Amino acid sequence: MKKAIVTDKAPKAIGPYSQGMIFGNLVFSSGQIAINPQTGQFEEGPIQNQAARTFTNLMEIIKASGSRPENIIKVTVYLKNMDDFAKMNEVYTEYFKGNFPARAVVEVSRLPKDAAIEVEAIAYL
Repeated sequence: MKKAIVTDKAPKAIGPYSQGMIFGNLVFSSGQIAINPQTGQFEEGPIQNQAARTFTNLMEIIKASGSRPENIIKVTVYLKNMDDFAKMNEVYTEYFKGNFPARAVVEVSRLPKDAAIEVEAIAYL
């Protein structure tokens, strides 16, 4: 049986989707961008600022599921510009330490709100 993840510590879904889903012992987050959950406003600025807000939102969804950031097993990062890869990686290593999850980084032509980064993850409970 699947169960929706709901938390006010991450942005509310802005469309017909959930912040995340739990299915069995797996947690699937929806893609996160740099929206401040308190204001509902998109936080523009350099990739480092957007990445920090995005990863913070992601971690809050994982925590709300009952899992922990250390239990993330797969991350997908969507970048508007692959030239931001190194800067994103600097921020990434502030959130993920050692025993890194599997990861894919993909350059895309456009993201919601014209974000520079969107991130989704899979974790286990």
